[in-house]
Order: sequence, then C-alpha cells, then structure tokens
Amino acid sequence: LSARVSKIRLDKNGAQLGKHEDRAKPLQHALEEKHDGPATSLALTADSFEAHHHKHDVMVVNFYAPWCHWCKKLEPVWEKTAATLNQKYPGDERLKLAKVDCTAHNAESLCIKNRVDAFPTILVFRKDDTGTSLHESYHGERSVPAITGWAEHFVAQLKNNAPKTRMVDADKDGNVDSHHGVGCMVSGLLHVQRAPGMLVMQAVSEGHDFNWETMDVSHTINHLSFGPFLSESAWTVLPPHIAAAVGTLDDHKFSSDQHIPTTHEHYVKVVRHEVTPPARWRADPVISYGYVAHSNNIQKVGEVPTLRLNYDILPIVVQFSEKKQAFYHFITNLCAIIGGVFTVAGIVASVVDKGLASLKKKQELGKLG
Repeated sequence: LSARVSKIRLDKNGAQLGKHEDRAKPLQHALEEKHDGPATSLALTADSFEAHHHKHDVMVVNFYAPWCHWCKKLEPVWEKTAATLNQKYPGDERLKLAKVDCTAHNAESLCIKNRVDAFPTILVFRKDDTGTSLHESYHGERSVPAITGWAEHFVAQLKNNAPKTRMVDADKDGNVDSHHGVGCMVSGLLHVQRAPGMLVMQAVSEGHDFNWETMDVSHTINHLSFGPFLSESAWTVLPPHIAAAVGTLDDHKFSSDQHIPTTHEHYVKVVRHEVTPPARWRADPVISYGYVAHSNNIQKVGEVPTLRLNYDILPIVVQFSEKKQAFYHFITNLCAIIGGVFTVAGIVASVVDKGLASLKKKQELGKLG
C-alpha cells in the first residue's frame, strides 16, 4: 500500500483554511512544570462564562477534564502562564486566561455548546463575538514560554501592532499555532492490492485524551472511485448505467447523532468493466471500475467513533459492446410483422363472414323471431 494523501483544514462552514502539514519536529510539551503560587486563571461555569466573555477583549479558555492525563500536565503550565501575563501586564483586563471543568455539572453544557471533544482544548473568545463567531483553537507547544508568546500576540493585535488574523504563527516556525478549523478534507490517491481491504479514519493524538461520546465523524464523500482516471472522451463512451457506477457514493452525506458515539461503515464491491464502442465511433475501448455500496451506522456506548471503508475487488469482468444488426434482419422482422397482421385480419374477417351468413340463413327460415 502506498499513498499520496493531503489534508486541508476546514472551518465550520466548509471553507478551506489551508493545508495541514506534519511538523518537522514533534512538539515538546512541558511535562514536569511546577507552580507553587495560587491559581490566577479564572475558573468559569456556564453561569459566569458570558459575563466574563464580553468583559475582556480577549479571553483564552482551557477546557479540561480532571481525569485527563494531558490536562494534569497542563494545569501548572496554565497557572504559571496566567501569573506571568498578570505580572507583565499588571491591571490590564483586556487579556485573561480562564479554565472550564467539563465534568462539572454547571459547566457540561458549555463544553457541549463549544463542541469540546478532546482534552485539553484551548479556545480563544473575543468581546465582540456573536453567535456565529469562529473560535480559534491552540495547537502549539504547551509550555510557559510558548503559550505566553502566543497570548502576547493577541495583545499586539489589540494595540494594532499585529494583523488581526485568526490563524497565528507566534514563533514564526512555519507551523500555525492556532486556527479556527473544525474539520478536515482528505484527498489523494491510494495504490492497493487486488484483495479485500479496509481504510480506517479515526482521531489520533499524542497530546490529547478524547471524549468519544461527543466525537462527531459526520462526513461527505465528494468523490470515491477505483482504477485509472477517465478522460472526457472516455466518459462519453461509457453507457449511463456504467458511468453512474464509477462514483456510486459521490456527493453523499452521512451524519452522526449528537452525544451518541457513531461509527460509519461503508461496504464496497468493485467490478471491472470493459466497454467496446461501435466501430463507427473510432474510439478506443474503455476500462473502468464500478462498484455497489452499502452503508451502515454502529451506535454503541464505549465504541470509538470511526469511519471505515471496506472494499472488495471482485475477480469478475463485465464486457459491454454494441453490435449493429444487419439490414436483412430488419426486413425479415418487418415481413413477419406484416404477415402476422394479415393472418390475424384474415381470421377476424372469416369469423365475421361466417357469423353474418348464419344470421342470414336464420332470417330466411324465420327463426330470428
């Protein structure tokens, strides 16, 4: 199996935000940080969140769960970063760091509203946000210097010393530290063996723990086909029913129910088609691969939401060709039709004549009453 696959970030409206590139160097999260001072970040709940949201120009919020391993490692980093910013900008209420415990009864709805399904999740909220605003999330290194430098970028934005963009590369290393993407478009080409196989897409992270109950793997299959790409002339050769089978799942949408772990499975049976066009077309034969598909949802508590595509390339070849019928076949069929019409007409005429003759004879004998 070899692959050439690209991933493009998408916002909640499906707009492309740029290509996702794997980092040249893995992130070095601070795992042994210590903070001995008091907690300086704001602890928020669903009741207090909106008041602080529209009080500060920028509020950076850490959504966490106490059971999460990575959240425990981030806690001292987060508090030390908040203390550092307070010391660097004393009395400045424009930028605040806050935190929300997503397991707390009075905060769970807030995490669901913001579609938090990975812990920790760091989101940016602004005073002028509306109900449709996009909140960028932080994907950079979780260390005091890295988060402090990233947060200071928002201070520069407030002072009009930096572009007011929602895609920030604070350390200028070529990798975006934060963006407002919530989805991904996967495209590319896979070379597979002519044997049954499976393609699996699942959330994986070396720095997050997931809440599988809220993980959403809803997706749209824009295009899925097997075999070589077909030229425009090849598409004109294919009969409509074979052309439609090349991309059976194209433009199909599959949605997951909220708060229920949903796995989507697609079962695909692939068949090779060989189409030979009529000689008068002066076109080359076309080889295509069509498939039939069956899709199913699996909803089970504790199941990891996954997208699975099971494919089976069948050892069958369907040959399609068109042959022109000779002219004498047409004449023969025409004569047969004409002869049949005359035969039926003769039978009907004979029955009618005999009926009239019988009636006439009875009339002569006076038996008609």
